[in-house]
Amino acid sequence: MNKFFGYIFSPIFYLFFFLTLIIFQPIQWVSYRLFGYKAHKTSVDILNFFLTYCDLFLGSSITFRNDHDLPLNRPIIFVANHQSMYDIPALIWFLRRYHVKFISKIELTKGIPSISFNLKYGGGANIDRKDSKQAISEIIKLGRRMKENTWSTMIFPEGTRAKDGKLKSFQVGGIATLLKVVPNALIVPVAIENSWKLVQYGSFPLSFGERLRWTVLNPIEPDRRNPEIVTLEAENAIRTKLNQVIQA
Repeated sequence: MNKFFGYIFSPIFYLFFFLTLIIFQPIQWVSYRLFGYKAHKTSVDILNFFLTYCDLFLGSSITFRNDHDLPLNRPIIFVANHQSMYDIPALIWFLRRYHVKFISKIELTKGIPSISFNLKYGGGANIDRKDSKQAISEIIKLGRRMKENTWSTMIFPEGTRAKDGKLKSFQVGGIATLLKVVPNALIVPVAIENSWKLVQYGSFPLSFGERLRWTVLNPIEPDRRNPEIVTLEAENAIRTKLNQVIQA
């Protein structure tokens, strides 16, 4: 039934999703060019509110849970699993207080209404995966912006989307690089559930009636510990939430 209703409701979802992207392209441009970072960020927040709730056209439920009083005066490295492109709007909207930036493929900075503009001018890091020196340099620059502005960053350490929902082992590189620049950053795991099910049949039809959940887990104090240990701790926290603990 999820697939059957997906054929009916996916066109409605795509219509509103892409219409939102097109409408907010000029809004972002005006906000950034005439009023600067703060206005641009507000426009991006509102954009992602609408993108998040476009999921309702697919009969999805949206649950974002954050029971933690996270600091606003300290950079945060949010660490999440990654299941589909539909993970991201809710992360931006519900964590908007923390000025969350993303590490993205440089290819995404062209050709996508609203999204490409935000990636270019929103303050994140756009990396060339074929050029490790450029990638590290961009992440270091992002770390400096985090430090100067008390911004936060969202990292997907799996390196790619888990299309079947099964958590891949986390890579430590991005987290280690940021911690070198911002050693006082707080590590906060975020578990994402069921986003992969939206695209289990591909881009069409999208699955109807999925229960989408984002859960902010207990913060982790790095305390200048080895980044591998901190990364593994975040991975295990997410595995536990997803009930995907690897048995020894």
